[in-house]
Amino acid sequence: MAKKPLRIGMVGYGFMGRAHSNGWRQVERFFPELDHVPVLQMACARDQAKLQGFADAWGYAETTTDWRKVVESPDVDVVDICVPNNLHAEIAIAAAKAGKMITCEKPLAMSVAEGERMVAAVEAAGVPAMVWYNYRRVPAVTLAKQLVDEGRMGRVFHYRANFLQDWTISPDVPQGGAGVWRLDVEAAGSGVTGDLLAHNIDTAMWLNGPITKVVADTETFVKERVHVATGDRKPVGIDDACAFLARFANGSMGLFESTRYARG
Repeated sequence: MAKKPLRIGMVGYGFMGRAHSNGWRQVERFFPELDHVPVLQMACARDQAKLQGFADAWGYAETTTDWRKVVESPDVDVVDICVPNNLHAEIAIAAAKAGKMITCEKPLAMSVAEGERMVAAVEAAGVPAMVWYNYRRVPAVTLAKQLVDEGRMGRVFHYRANFLQDWTISPDVPQGGAGVWRLDVEAAGSGVTGDLLAHNIDTAMWLNGPITKVVADTETFVKERVHVATGDRKPVGIDDACAFLARFANGSMGLFESTRYARG
């Protein structure tokens, strides 16, 4: 029996756009039993020349510089959102209203209120939607989940997690622009809390259940950086590091840490 196409509309062509495109291309190889096969239908980004190179490299059938055309296209089944965080909500809400399935990069939104609007739109439309918390499917993490579900872990007393990077230690790293928008609060919304700890928090809740209490502290070590768009030095609004203590509903204690200042 011929497999049904699952036609992907990719919004964004940066690192995550490439990673997702590779993932869609590999699905059938790893899961040949599925009755759908992903088809890279349409790619969207602002720079047409770079976009065309991306589309040619991965085999997208169409390109557009307007994300609304992806959402409105009758040839697209899934809208895959791989753009900076401040653009997630508008695209996702429009895609839900258009009846499209949605896969969205993390963190989901710029705020809880914005995320709630996105969830409400998805629930009202009744469309499948997913946030890309890919660490759940790392084999070791999946095995840990199986051990927990089988009751082989016993009672959990402590949960510890950290996510450490070092790429922003230099004060010469700018903020804003294609490569470093994660340092610009207007585009990112938060720093390591949303970019790194979001993965740790999702994995923790998947493995160890709901978190009921937190107490946290954050720090921005480099207070000003040059903004790519203007060349001016501007205050840095994102967090470079975050640490928090947590309590889980099962009574266990949690210790979480993330930073972009862990040299080496």
